[in-house]
Amino acid sequence: MSELRILNVSDDDDGQRLDRWLKKNVPEMPYVLAQKLARKGQIRIDGKRAKPDTRLVAGQQVKIPPFDAAAPQEGGRPPQKRKLSEADADFIRSLVIFDDGEVMALNKPGGLAVQGGTNTKRHIDGMLEALKNEEGVTPRLVHRLDKDTSGVLLLARSAKVARELGAAFKGRDIRKIYWAVLTPPPESPAGTIKAPVVKAGGPQKEKMVIDEEQGKFAITEYAVLETAFGAAAFTAFWPRTGRTHQIRVHAQLMGCTIIGDHKYKAERDPESKKIEADLAGLEIAKRLHLHARRMTLKHPTRKGTLDITAPLPPELVKSWRALGFNPKDKSDPFEDLR
Repeated sequence: MSELRILNVSDDDDGQRLDRWLKKNVPEMPYVLAQKLARKGQIRIDGKRAKPDTRLVAGQQVKIPPFDAAAPQEGGRPPQKRKLSEADADFIRSLVIFDDGEVMALNKPGGLAVQGGTNTKRHIDGMLEALKNEEGVTPRLVHRLDKDTSGVLLLARSAKVARELGAAFKGRDIRKIYWAVLTPPPESPAGTIKAPVVKAGGPQKEKMVIDEEQGKFAITEYAVLETAFGAAAFTAFWPRTGRTHQIRVHAQLMGCTIIGDHKYKAERDPESKKIEADLAGLEIAKRLHLHARRMTLKHPTRKGTLDITAPLPPELVKSWRALGFNPKDKSDPFEDLR
């Protein structure tokens, strides 16, 4: 049986939900028990009853009653957190490409999920503990990338910065440039795609589709930087909105497939078969050729702008070179667009 505890809410935890705060600050308390104690009014904030979703304010005091962590709870216990290995700790540290003490950026590899889920035990979120600062604060995720997409992934080193960055993403105040290799090349070398997307129902519920009536507004700028053999195009994308799989769905709408994308393949025709033959035998990586290349945004707490670029991973560098593309291209095809 634990003892009565009174804990202070730190500046870093300002604005966090009570249940999530308990998970971090009282990790030995089972989640189900935390919910139960809060509902019964036994967990109090500055002497007042609190709900599990109550938002905390820095400086408040949270009263934790004595509890038995070993006692069985209705509904069972959540799965145990995967222990972070030294190898994974070194690995996540190797991904850091920017860190100013408030904002951090990783160059996420393709094939690694950002967060856990069914049958996903190894993911970025589960390794962030290795990136704690001197005060012991673990950085927070503020957005996501598809598992198979590589590139710039932003993190916040405080709750305040996380809120500011979250608002910037929702307000479309962040400029995100992606690189991809399409086959076949788009009919037009540059353009704007406006097509609403929504999650498909039924057996394809994990897939997004174009739906003019039910879909959410989505707009993507694109520009072809180079072409190879008339079969593939090094293409830059600027998704002005942030819908799930937006670039992949919009590429498919143009009649193009991002190389390595087996979920959003454009319809095959005799010309497609010819193109596939032209690319056969080249050293093309067996992964999705989509990379979050660059991100620019106003700094959330200081004057100035952040401009973060993620180099192509080695396997994509090989693909770019096999196709005769420049893997270090520094051009900005959207420089004249606001």
